[in-house]
Amino acid sequence: MDVAIIGGTGYGAVELLRFLHNHPHVEVKKVISHSNSGTDLAEVYPHVVDIIDMEMAELDVDTLAEEVELVFFATPSNVSKNVIPALVDKGVRCIDLSGDFRLRDGEKYQAYYGEEIAPREYIEKAVYGLPEINKQAIKQTSILANPGCYPTATTLGLMPAFDKDLVDRSSVIIDAKTGVSGAGRSLSLNVHFSEMNENFKAYNIGVHKHIPEIEQILTDRANKDIQVIFTPHIVPMTRGIMSTIYVDMKDNYSTKQLIDTYQTYYQDHPFVRVRKEGVLPSTREVYGSNYCDIGLYADERTGKLIIVSVIDNLVKGASGQAIQNMNIMYGWEEKTGLDQLPIYP
Repeated sequence: MDVAIIGGTGYGAVELLRFLHNHPHVEVKKVISHSNSGTDLAEVYPHVVDIIDMEMAELDVDTLAEEVELVFFATPSNVSKNVIPALVDKGVRCIDLSGDFRLRDGEKYQAYYGEEIAPREYIEKAVYGLPEINKQAIKQTSILANPGCYPTATTLGLMPAFDKDLVDRSSVIIDAKTGVSGAGRSLSLNVHFSEMNENFKAYNIGVHKHIPEIEQILTDRANKDIQVIFTPHIVPMTRGIMSTIYVDMKDNYSTKQLIDTYQTYYQDHPFVRVRKEGVLPSTREVYGSNYCDIGLYADERTGKLIIVSVIDNLVKGASGQAIQNMNIMYGWEEKTGLDQLPIYP
């Protein structure tokens, strides 16, 4: 199957290329970049020289619709919503790695993203692509809203406890950390070496774009309005997200009981690994992979469940999950092109 990638110079795009290069069912026909059209991909990313020989192109919707069956959007927010409707109308399926189709509430989108939401008819067509909860809907969709990195780690960590009614849903505290690649490839003072090296800081408290996304997923699962306290931090590492979540248990569960529940819940989901009692995951253990690793601790003294959930923000938090969703959309084995060990050390 021929596919294209729009937004070809970002980290999301180059991760898509890394995994799709060896995917048995897919060939990347075009990489599209407005800022680098006419430039060889290897000039922007020298590590692909003699491996991927391709010149980046300008976007032409009519031509693209004739050449490919699926388009990945690795673009900033407020870009894909202007292009996806035209492609979908021409029969092209789209996987959007940005936030343009994740939220259903137009007012919240305006408040957190600063622009109007995509046209309502296309928002209603879009399916939120968290495979562990939405697999059946993913199979049928023409617009796949790929989840954000923080929401992926956080909701996978919380979902069994929510669905099995093990915790008080009115008090959810999320302490999350990301590597600097989460800020993208463009220059920013926030991730300048001298600003970030040997430093660790919180940012965007109360206004982070992933807050309404997390709350929307949890509200859907709980069938009641859920609000969370979410504090993101940036740490001096390249890749990885660790989401540490604190919730009140409804009963005196032991750590072993909770681990058994989580392992049963995720037994048919190949990319979620629940650690044994006394073992907590680290970001290094999922580096470069599509895995989400979860560790649990039931603090019987305080009645709190502490959940530690880690992913690679560029893989399970973006491009790897997009390919996982593509596999589901086309009926291929879910791990196709993604079944590889994490990079260690």
